[in-house]
Amino acid sequence: MTDFALPHVSHDLSGRVALVTGASSGFGERFARVLAAQGCKVVLCARRLERLETLADEIKADGGEALAAQMDATDTNSIFAAIDAGHAAFGTIDILVNNAGIPDAQRAHKMSVELVDQVLGVNLRAPWLLATEVAKRLIAAKKPGNIVNISSTAHYSYRGGGAALYAVTKTAIARMTETLAVEWAYAGINVNAIAPGMFVTEMTDGMFERIGDQSENVVRQRIPVPAQLDSTLLYLVSPASECVTGAIIKVDDGQSAQMFLRG
Repeated sequence: MTDFALPHVSHDLSGRVALVTGASSGFGERFARVLAAQGCKVVLCARRLERLETLADEIKADGGEALAAQMDATDTNSIFAAIDAGHAAFGTIDILVNNAGIPDAQRAHKMSVELVDQVLGVNLRAPWLLATEVAKRLIAAKKPGNIVNISSTAHYSYRGGGAALYAVTKTAIARMTETLAVEWAYAGINVNAIAPGMFVTEMTDGMFERIGDQSENVVRQRIPVPAQLDSTLLYLVSPASECVTGAIIKVDDGQSAQMFLRG
């Protein structure tokens, strides 16, 4: 039997290459900083190049390595170009964080076809293309890897309010996680997902402006911040989770339980 350290846990990501989508703000920006802090070379992807370049400069100033790669998640060529740029700069990408996403913020029957296509494109089509392309290159290189998809607690429950298609895409991401985990288990590519609840991010800022501070409406009377996902992300990309694939980890500070706890 192989000897393991006690405990068998390490967050050292030296020598690894990660691509993070939606890295210009919110979860994505935090994920990129955390991975870089653990020694990972990071490819920063989003539409807002100026923000990515600022983040890359800050990561480099802290001793890390980062590349700003502008990517439009609705543009196929842009998606593959970002992967190519990361590969050329750092080598084979062996960590993918499929974080980019957009809300719909409209009732289903009021959505334009253009908005439907945009939500499906960013929230589902792009993560699928990114995952399959990264996996294809890992398999060709005979290397293991980790893919972390960002789903949502909207996958488990939808209570109305104008985010029906968003909820559908997040359920699709959860199912994609499960199926691709099976597809690539033989190759040592672990595919998992995080399903966050309501967090303070750029996406929720607009919602809070419309409906007000929601702290008093959740069971712990607080809204978590992206830093509180650090440990979950690092677990899913580190050797600590080498036997975990196809999992969807809910991180919502008890928000899903509030209707039961309050009776």
